[in-house]
Amino acid sequence: MEHTTHTTRHPEHYATAPVRTTVPRPAGRVPAAGRQPRPARRLPRARLTGLGCGALAVASMVAAAWLCKLIGGADGAPTYYGALFVATSAAVSLWVRPADLVCAPVAAPIAFAVGLLSTNGLLETVTTLALSAPWVFAGTMTACAVTLSRSCHRLVRRRAERRAATRGR
Repeated sequence: MEHTTHTTRHPEHYATAPVRTTVPRPAGRVPAAGRQPRPARRLPRARLTGLGCGALAVASMVAAAWLCKLIGGADGAPTYYGALFVATSAAVSLWVRPADLVCAPVAAPIAFAVGLLSTNGLLETVTTLALSAPWVFAGTMTACAVTLSRSCHRLVRRRAERRAATRGR
């Protein structure tokens, strides 16, 4: 009997090994003949951290303040600024990570004030904050509503997964 330095099966075992006749395809690819239509595009997955949420809100509100200052002259365009704030609050609270959901309602009013501060002086900012309180409340409540619905959806999904896991045992 010969001695080898590597461990292999004996030649008599090779005859019983199954032989593949086809080449396996990657799991994620669909053959070209059976290609299915693409699903409708969805919003990108939530990926903003708490800091990124605040940074995006502040950057967009500063840009909105400068845009409204250009549109409305010295007084600005408070209705446009408020509407852009509500849209920004909704977008930021949609794109924040689930772990940092609490940051969206906190970052929204801060971004509103910083945006005003970038185009007005301190005294004008305080006055504008007092006069545009309904917009601040509307944007903050929008962020709270989106955040609350996302966290409730997450909780329901977790419970359903937990129930499915316990039924499978």
